[in-house]
Order: sequence, then C-alpha cells, then structure tokens
Amino acid sequence: MSEHANADLRELYQQLLERLERNEREFRRLGRAVWKVQEDERRRIARELHDGVGQNLTVLKHRLHELDAALTPQQARLRDTVAAALALCGDTLEDTRELSRMLRPPILDDLGLEAALRWLVRSQAELSGARIVLEIDPLPPLDGELQTLLFRVTQEALTNAAKHAAATQIQVGLRRQAAGVLLEIHDDGRGCDPEQALASGGNGLGGMRERLQLYGGQLRLRSAIGKGMLVSARIPLEYA
Repeated sequence: MSEHANADLRELYQQLLERLERNEREFRRLGRAVWKVQEDERRRIARELHDGVGQNLTVLKHRLHELDAALTPQQARLRDTVAAALALCGDTLEDTRELSRMLRPPILDDLGLEAALRWLVRSQAELSGARIVLEIDPLPPLDGELQTLLFRVTQEALTNAAKHAAATQIQVGLRRQAAGVLLEIHDDGRGCDPEQALASGGNGLGGMRERLQLYGGQLRLRSAIGKGMLVSARIPLEYA
C-alpha cells in the first residue's frame, strides 16, 4: 500500500474517532439533561406535597380538633371516631412530609451538600438504628448537578446498606482527590456479589453507576458475602 493511501486511511480513522468522541459527548450531555429534568420534577412534586397536600392535611387536622372540642361527653362513640381520624390524619401528614423530603430535600437547595448529607445520615440512622459516621473534608465549590449526584449516590448506598444488607455500622467519607472528589460508603452488612448488585439498572446501584458515567465518574463496589461492602464513587470536578 502506498504512503499516500496510508495517509488517507489515517485521516479517515482520525475523522471517525473524532466523530465517535463528539457523539459520546452529545450522548452524555443529553443524558445529563434528562436526569436534570427528572430532578426538577422531583423538586416540583416535593413542593406540591409539602405546600399543597401537606397544608391541606394540616387544615383538616385543625378542623378535626375543632370538631373534637365541640363534642359533648355523651358523644363518646363519635369522639372515638374523631380521635381515630385525627391519628390517621397525623400519620398521613408525617408520611407526606417524609416523602417530600426524600423526593428532594429542601436543605440540599437551601444549604448545600454538606448540610443535606448530615440530615440524610441523621434520618437514616434514626430510621434503621444503624450507627452512621460522616466525615467530610474541605471541598472545592461544586455545581448543583454534582451536589445532587453525590447526594443521590449516598442516599442509595445508605438505603442499600441499612435496608437490604442489615448493616449496623456505616462509615461515609467525602474528600477531594486530584481533580475530583471521592465518596466512600463502607458498611458491615451481609455483603453481596458486586457484579449482581450492579447488574440492576433503574434507581439501584447500577443506575447510580450509569449516572456517574454521564459526568465522567466511576462507581466501584468491593464486597463479599458476609463481609460488608465498600462503595466508591469518583467524580471529576469538570465534565464535558
């Protein structure tokens, strides 16, 4: 093959490579846009639950208290019915507020990642009974999307550790590493097959790995049956 033909092939190969790289960047950009829309929808629904359904339930609870106060001692059966309705209304109101917070905690938008992670750790510890230790080193400024991504990975890992792995001790660490950040969640749960855990897409650990890849990040699991799990997420500060 002549030198001229070789040069043509090299040029064609370079063009194809550049096209593939452009297509990959566009794919990641579109993927991030889709995820941002999902998070915006979560924020909207959370606000509707808190400001709409939550406020209506609060008003209903107040009305039931007024009704209870208006009942006479002779209306014992009706009083019991109102008391049951009040209890149900209170439980539903608390469930609605908790669902709103888990969909999109306002603290993440209002106070940032560190405050949101401390709230998440506190909530998960109270819910599961596990001892969760959080360590956060000084971090560089992170944009809103990276903060949300780190929060979601932590949320998924803690849920997996406490609910599915029955962990009693969980350590969460977030620190800067080279040109990015490193998030690690280590638990003493029952462990699992890492490949099987990552095989599931959606909102599980497999889904978190796919989201990290959209930002040039990586998710790695180290685990064995009966020996807990280490979840490591590395995310660059700049992504294309």
